[in-house]
Amino acid sequence: MEAEHVIRVILVEDQALFRSLLGDLIRHEDGFALVAATASVAEARALAAVRPVDVMLLDIELPDGNGFALGRSLRATRPDLGIVLLSGHDVMDLLLSLPASDRAGWSYLSKTTSTSRRMLLRALQASARGASVLDPELIARLTPRRGSALAALTPRQLDALRRVAEGLSNAAIAREMGISTHSVDNLLNAVYTTLGVRDDGDLNSRVAAALHLVRDGANGPA
Repeated sequence: MEAEHVIRVILVEDQALFRSLLGDLIRHEDGFALVAATASVAEARALAAVRPVDVMLLDIELPDGNGFALGRSLRATRPDLGIVLLSGHDVMDLLLSLPASDRAGWSYLSKTTSTSRRMLLRALQASARGASVLDPELIARLTPRRGSALAALTPRQLDALRRVAEGLSNAAIAREMGISTHSVDNLLNAVYTTLGVRDDGDLNSRVAAALHLVRDGANGPA
């Protein structure tokens, strides 16, 4: 693959074994380059200032600080920088504290669910292009709160929205649901209308719709 298409990643994870495993995965995957791997906020900040990077893969709980706070500070000067957060706890609602204008390009994966290699790579790819991926298992556990806009969606519309949150394109959603792309377009247009999200074809509209699952969802049966 041509160098300009390679996604450059800096990994920040304080657990040595997990950092090694993640680093090896990224290093040996076509289309990705592991720029650096570190265990600390301070070193990550220094590396990001001098190394070319497209995505930061950040553990949230770090010995000298917080990966979420690090991501926010880096994005203040690099708004195009993708951020993929990792955590051993379900704190996905941290994403709701981001200003609406800064939510694109943030992804969240849990260390405690069955997050796969494929999902991690999808999250890195999505964040690099300004889209987002939310942990599918965490999203699947959320049920619409009574009275919320999310509760007004039909089961089929909710299914399509969950797949948007997983970072799938409309074409991929169509394949998984066994329907046409045109039908997916219609489903998502109805979702955007119900949720009050403007459908202008922008990645931000997909991010905003997906975050309704976090804002208006309550944990149901696992």
